[in-house]
Amino acid sequence: MREPKLPSVYHLVSLDCVDSTNEEAKRLAALGEDETPDGTLVWAKEQTAGRGRRGRKWSSPPGNLYCSLVLRPEVSAGKASELSFIAALALFDALGTVGEPGHQVFCKWPNDILLNERKVAGILLEAETSGSGNPDWVVLGLGVNVAVFPADTEFEATSFRAENWGATEVDCLEAFARHFLSWTNKWLEEGFEPVRKNWLWRSIGQGKEIEVHLENETLTGIFTDLDETGALLLKTDEGERKITAGDVFFPKA
Repeated sequence: MREPKLPSVYHLVSLDCVDSTNEEAKRLAALGEDETPDGTLVWAKEQTAGRGRRGRKWSSPPGNLYCSLVLRPEVSAGKASELSFIAALALFDALGTVGEPGHQVFCKWPNDILLNERKVAGILLEAETSGSGNPDWVVLGLGVNVAVFPADTEFEATSFRAENWGATEVDCLEAFARHFLSWTNKWLEEGFEPVRKNWLWRSIGQGKEIEVHLENETLTGIFTDLDETGALLLKTDEGERKITAGDVFFPKA
């Protein structure tokens, strides 16, 4: 497999196998900015302990894309959380670059990418914050189902190969890196609002009834908008609810 060709702002750490690219990126980030500068990208061909949001296991056999990016943005923790939407836009555009025509790609709140209404990629954002209130570092993890996908998932999954796409994990990584750089620059120059608007244009479910599974309840309502922080606004029979964390599902017709 060829090494990816990335813009010069990235510092690639290429591994055959690791427990988790996010865990490795966090270990490297903790060494400090001199050892692990902004833009350090950990890429592994296989993970033995991959995980998604809320500690869920992320199936990680060879053939898929597993990578984590160390970022050191000089912003508040709340502002840093917007990076997950930037990553979603970059992944969306990456699939548009490497994919085949005639397929539907969507962003699904809060951090998934769907291909033909099945999950093909997920994003995991983690940060370390010291006394200043700003993160010392942010680790942005990506998992993209290129060759294979897990069958036993709560939300139905797919992969590039299952949809007859020929792109490799290296193709996807290269496209993501370019688009992430572009969207990050736009965010730094113009703020979150263009990111929010563009995410909504690429999203699934807005204006329709959805289910949101929270830790202790399930809500049903109309997905009306994202607020200025990226929280999902849900119109329910009891009034509007602002959702900052949860899992979105779509009722069967």
